[in-house]
Amino acid sequence: MANHKSALKRIRSNNAKRLRNRYQHKTTRTYIKKLRETTDKAEAVELLKKVSSMLDKLAKRNIIHKNKAANNKSKLTSYVNSL
Repeated sequence: MANHKSALKRIRSNNAKRLRNRYQHKTTRTYIKKLRETTDKAEAVELLKKVSSMLDKLAKRNIIHKNKAANNKSKLTSYVNSL
């Protein structure tokens, strides 16, 4: 266990950040799943805008790798275009 006041604070802040990152990542995965299940083109286009933004934010904050975000956006865009 940590002995210093700053180390205890770091443990608390790391846990808070971890929970926030998990929440944002899970929310994005849920929206991706929702986008893949939709068959309506207009609805898919709207969802794609939102999901692309979410993926960019995750990549910017280093929650996921930037290439993973780019690959997901590419696959989702080609899916929406095929509808």
